[in-house]
Amino acid sequence: MLLNIENLRKSYGTPDGSVQPVVDVASFSIESGQQTALCGTSGTGKTTFLNLIAGILQPDDGLIELDGRPISGISEAGRDRLRARTIGYIFQTFNLLQGYSCVENVLLGMSFGPGADRSRASELLERVGLGQRLDHLPRQLSTGQQQRVAVARALANRPKLVLADEPTGNLDPAAAAESLGLIRETCRENGAALLLVSHDRGVLGQFDPVRDLAEINRAAAWPSGKEVQP
Repeated sequence: MLLNIENLRKSYGTPDGSVQPVVDVASFSIESGQQTALCGTSGTGKTTFLNLIAGILQPDDGLIELDGRPISGISEAGRDRLRARTIGYIFQTFNLLQGYSCVENVLLGMSFGPGADRSRASELLERVGLGQRLDHLPRQLSTGQQQRVAVARALANRPKLVLADEPTGNLDPAAAAESLGLIRETCRENGAALLLVSHDRGVLGQFDPVRDLAEINRAAAWPSGKEVQP
C-alpha cells in the first residue's frame, strides 16, 4: 500500500468562534502505480485533502502513511523532506516562479530533494515537448506549456505519488485532453501513482477508479459545511 489514510480530520475556526469541519475521511488508500481520480466540487474539501496528503497541512487527528512512513505527527522539516523525496504536486495555477526559466523552475524543485540535476531537468522538459524552450520564462509560454513545466517539475525527484489539483481547469478542451494524456503517460513511465482531483466529467470518464470526495469526506455532508482554503 503506497498511501493509507485512517480517520483523517481537519477543521478551521470561523470568525464567529465556532469550528468548521473541512475533512473527515474514515479510510482511503492507493496502491503503488495506481491512477485514481477524485471528483470534488466546491465545498467537498478537495484542496485541503490534497494538502494534508502532501504534508503542507497538519491534520487535527488521524493517520496518513506514505510508503509505510507516517506523514502526520512528524515535524515540519521532516514533512518537507518526506514530501520532497516522495510526492510530486501539480497545482491548478502551476505555481511557477516567474523570474526563473523553465529549466531553473525544475532545478529549484529538485533542490528540495536529492539535489539539482540539470541533465535530468533538461531530459524531462524534452519529454514534455519543451526541449527548445529550456531558457524561456513562464510569461513567454502558453498556458499549456506552463503546465508542462509544472508536470516536469512534479516528476523531477522521481516521486512515488503525484497529486494533481484540477490540472486541466485552466486549459481549453483540446489542450486539456493532451495535458491529461501527458500527465498519465509520464506518471506511468516514472512508476508514480497518480491522485487527480477534477470536476470535469470528460476527465473523470478516463479514470477507473473514480472516488467521490463528497461521499468519503463526512465533513462535506454537514449542512453548513464549506471548504475553507488554507
